[in-house]
Amino acid sequence: MPKLKPETEHARRQNILDAAQRCFARRGFHGTSMQDICKEAMVSPGALYVYFDSKEALIAGLCERDRAELTERLEGLSQAPDFLAALSAIGESYFVDDPADNRRVAVEMGLESTRNARVADIFLGADRFCGDAFESMFQRLKDEGRINPTLDIPTLTKVFLVIGDGLFWRRAVVPDYDVREVLPVLTAMIGALVRPVEAPAETLEETH
Repeated sequence: MPKLKPETEHARRQNILDAAQRCFARRGFHGTSMQDICKEAMVSPGALYVYFDSKEALIAGLCERDRAELTERLEGLSQAPDFLAALSAIGESYFVDDPADNRRVAVEMGLESTRNARVADIFLGADRFCGDAFESMFQRLKDEGRINPTLDIPTLTKVFLVIGDGLFWRRAVVPDYDVREVLPVLTAMIGALVRPVEAPAETLEETH
């Protein structure tokens, strides 16, 4: 069999991950079989197992994809001249624009991590990555003098994770929950806490 081009491999992998995400959102981790995912992705079992050998491996693949996206978004956030405006835009993207499947799967993964040691390793690893990414971003902003210099960065990071978890949960379990109603107030609260200042022009130039 000829070797597939990297872009073809990537597209097939993403198709399978998308299918798994939809299945997990509809039926839960235990209610979803590998055959369900094959059917959803319109691939054979052999094709599926080339990329993922278990449901846990699919969860790991979804987490890896989320990590790459988060890294890119936080890099843009740390370089934005208006930190609060950029943060609000990211919040709307994650909690309003992202498909509902993303939120339901995040909650499902958290619950499954309390029962499945392998999923717990994956979930907690993703959680640590998220915390480390936020902590690095906040430390960078503090070092640049762009947020409140008295803030304890590890504690601030924990607060942000709690806020994010809460919004994900509300959006997952309350169908008509209006995040757009909450975001302006939440952004104002964060602004009062971190007291951001606009990045100096020379700082912005150094990041490009």
